[in-house]
Amino acid sequence: WRTFRADRITPRTPTGPRFAPREVPGGDVAAFVAARFQGSGAPGEWPCRGEVILDAPASAVAGHIRDGSVEEYGPDRCRVVLGAWSWAGLAAELGRFDVDIEVVGPDALRDAFALQARRCAAAAGAGPGGPQGPTSRVS
Repeated sequence: WRTFRADRITPRTPTGPRFAPREVPGGDVAAFVAARFQGSGAPGEWPCRGEVILDAPASAVAGHIRDGSVEEYGPDRCRVVLGAWSWAGLAAELGRFDVDIEVVGPDALRDAFALQARRCAAAAGAGPGGPQGPTSRVS
């Protein structure tokens, strides 16, 4: 242990520039930061938000839905409201469930599913050499 004379101790000021803290918009730090990651100016809102019915029980779906809601919609179906950065991203996220999907709305989500279906159909039949598989080509 060491002893120091109190009359010789001087307070140290922190290095670097000082600043005046600002108020967090909306007052909730977590909501403000989450909104920045969601790509929206409004807290808790995604730029694209859609609603679907999945042919799967809510208990099987709920653990895989991050920023959305899942409700029972019968014994083996559930209603999902979910958001994403884009309609294509939302369609892809919902398409990962290996079940039938009924789009409730909006029409932009239907269009995104239609575009995704065309791309998947083209990918299934337009690999190297067409649907029969790879072939050798001589130029």
